[in-house]
Amino acid sequence: MKYLKYIIVLVLFGCNNQNKSEQVEQVIPETDQTPKEVSLEVYDFKGVEPYLNKKDDTVYVVNFWATWCAPCVKELPYFEKINKTYKDKNVEVILVSLDFPNQYESKLKPFIQKEKLHSKILVLNDPDSNAWIPKVSENWSGAIPATLIYNKDKRQFYEKSFNYNELETELKQFLNQ
Repeated sequence: MKYLKYIIVLVLFGCNNQNKSEQVEQVIPETDQTPKEVSLEVYDFKGVEPYLNKKDDTVYVVNFWATWCAPCVKELPYFEKINKTYKDKNVEVILVSLDFPNQYESKLKPFIQKEKLHSKILVLNDPDSNAWIPKVSENWSGAIPATLIYNKDKRQFYEKSFNYNELETELKQFLNQ
């Protein structure tokens, strides 16, 4: 009986040490391709509005999306590719998530990390959508995905899904002014 206690103690301590080493081995080093810990910028519409009305030399591509919207998720890689391809050409991609607040931790953050999103991400948490939707565009029904492309001279709103070629074609109209 006395030896049984010692064996149990050794097994327990042995398992703890083994678990610790497994945890260390599972740590993934951060690289340019691995996003850091996801921290969300959550705003009401007044906080998001300045991102929709900048008057500088940048072309802004602002996409309204959510993780629960299949067409939104399908087109996100195209926005990421635009972000990467045109970053040095005064283009900024801003992804405005309309995910539900109770899903930020369980769905939105893991999605951002899994998909390795590098564009600027804002979270719009403003339940008064009837007040802010027409401020984005008078023609917007509120359906997503929806995209606003603008610069200091021109604004165009799209209530549709894009493929990469369509998105790039629309963007080029703002770059060729």
